[in-house]
Amino acid sequence: MEIFVLNLSAVCLYLAFLLHRVSSISEAVPVRASSPPRGWNSYDSFCWTISEEEFLQSAEIISQRLRPHGYEYVVVDYLWYRRKVKGAYVDSLGFDVIDEWGRMIPDPDRWPSSRGGKGFTEVAKKVHAMGLKFGIHVMRGISTQAFNADTPILDTLKGGAYEDSGRQWRAKDIGLKERACAWMQHGFMSVNTKLGAGRAFLRSLYQQYAEWGVDFVKHDCVFGDDLDINEISFVSEVLKELDRPIVYSLSPGTGVTPAMAKEVSGLVNMYRITGDDWDTWGDVAAHFNVSRDFSAANMIGAKGLQGKSWPDLDMLPLGWLTDPGSNEGPHRTCNLNLDEQRTQMTLWAMAKSPLMFGGDVRKLDETTYSLITNPTVLEINTFSSNNKEFPYIIGTKGNTRKIKVTPPHLSEVAESNTHVLGLTSCKDPKANSWSIQAHDQELEEICWKGKSGNKIGEPLCLYKSRALLSSDGEMIYKQQYQGKVHLLASKGVGVCLDASPKWKLTSKELRRGSFSKCKRDANQMWQLNPSGALISSYSGLCATVNLVKADVGSGGIRSWIATGRKGEIYVAFFNLNTEKTLISTKISDLAKALPGKNLNGASCKCREVWSAKDYGVLQQTLSTAVGMHGCALFVLNCD
Repeated sequence: MEIFVLNLSAVCLYLAFLLHRVSSISEAVPVRASSPPRGWNSYDSFCWTISEEEFLQSAEIISQRLRPHGYEYVVVDYLWYRRKVKGAYVDSLGFDVIDEWGRMIPDPDRWPSSRGGKGFTEVAKKVHAMGLKFGIHVMRGISTQAFNADTPILDTLKGGAYEDSGRQWRAKDIGLKERACAWMQHGFMSVNTKLGAGRAFLRSLYQQYAEWGVDFVKHDCVFGDDLDINEISFVSEVLKELDRPIVYSLSPGTGVTPAMAKEVSGLVNMYRITGDDWDTWGDVAAHFNVSRDFSAANMIGAKGLQGKSWPDLDMLPLGWLTDPGSNEGPHRTCNLNLDEQRTQMTLWAMAKSPLMFGGDVRKLDETTYSLITNPTVLEINTFSSNNKEFPYIIGTKGNTRKIKVTPPHLSEVAESNTHVLGLTSCKDPKANSWSIQAHDQELEEICWKGKSGNKIGEPLCLYKSRALLSSDGEMIYKQQYQGKVHLLASKGVGVCLDASPKWKLTSKELRRGSFSKCKRDANQMWQLNPSGALISSYSGLCATVNLVKADVGSGGIRSWIATGRKGEIYVAFFNLNTEKTLISTKISDLAKALPGKNLNGASCKCREVWSAKDYGVLQQTLSTAVGMHGCALFVLNCD
């Protein structure tokens, strides 16, 4: 029998973590996500292939080794309902297990305890017995398989099949086939939440999850470029009504802006703000700008669904992993070196992102274990405040070249050189910058006339073409898409602009707008309104154009600052350069980011976390050499 010994500081931190959770609980309504949720997700190590045996093995280890450090959720990621047989893969059709009401249920071959209509009930019971909480991944709307089978809809309020207006409603009445998930076209589509039958279907899903004992739901293909605000809003209402408090998480985060997130943050508990994060330096570096922007917008720990909400930087792909979209389980080690892993862990903690470890815990090595359980890092993640990027630093490469960090946003724009088509909330004033440019009666362009960054760029224009309707001229589609257009990059070329890319982007991939063969698909349908906003029929978001540098965020130096619950100051230096860099700041400048602080003439006892080096008492300058892609994390106690 293996015995795991916990040091005293870890035990104390865990007790404080529990007290923090308990103190946040109201007798009437439990507060959800009072601090950033922490746990494990199966995706980075198993993709979609995990079995019940593998999941419970992992949960047992998490209970023993990670639960004492606050890792409390164990989450089955996507396609737990897909049969693991020849021909099945991420976007295959016809391999899913559904019940008589068109709802996804676990594949009984991979999840044998689900037989007999039990779903995840038995798995959840075992997870709860370990002192953990159980989570699942779900997709938008209804599956294509249920739509094709035209299954009836369960009315959980009355019992039996949903009936209205003297007839029984079925899957094809509520599924919006032209609003299929952009990156899983054969998998799932939105449902019409304006219909009572559509709402009944969604209600039946989440009531079933609660009956299974689910504590956490990761809702995918509903946010970012794939935004479905109607489904998010209704699911949030259903979760409020349930007897079981379920933490509500949104994914993915491709193209997310603070303006977009403000429309959903109060409805959920955590939401992704980047594409998928994998174990490449480019993915790690891509998180600095977006985390800065969400902190500046005061989104960290904002009001959420019956609790708080947290911008989510995605899972931690550390340790033993699989590959994106793979049909196999864990088979390789993390590609990030130790310095890069520490940089990722430090940024996630300072930005107060949820911490969801993704590696195979059955092969959890001591280096990775020490990294994800570092007491100071977890203390920062749970209890720190005033978390923000700190711009008052100087970097020196070699002996002479100095780099001064300017305030947020200014440094990147100066070197902007690439048109990027993005999406934002239609409430954002900059969205109203499109207009029609007519060349003749047959040819019109829709052009961006707004500013891109701090420059006025050359107008970006797209050719306008009437949206395709079905060959049989179905009236419902003619009415629904009246006035909508396709947008082409070139005249006469049959490829149209997609609102959301038809593949899952990673964090480092720059979204420039994707084009694919024109078809009747809401992802390719746009409407220009009189105010100059170009609105996507897929997500309801509005198109914008920016000029950015393709590798923004991949170099330079960064710093973050936060305060601790005992008055300590946390400062992190990050070196995104490819060579060692000396990074410095004045002690007195720290007060510029900390309300009410005056550090003129202050003396600060200082230690660095990753090296465990004691810097003694500092009075004027905090300075250290940081290796390529590395970081330094300081704890300062100032008198």
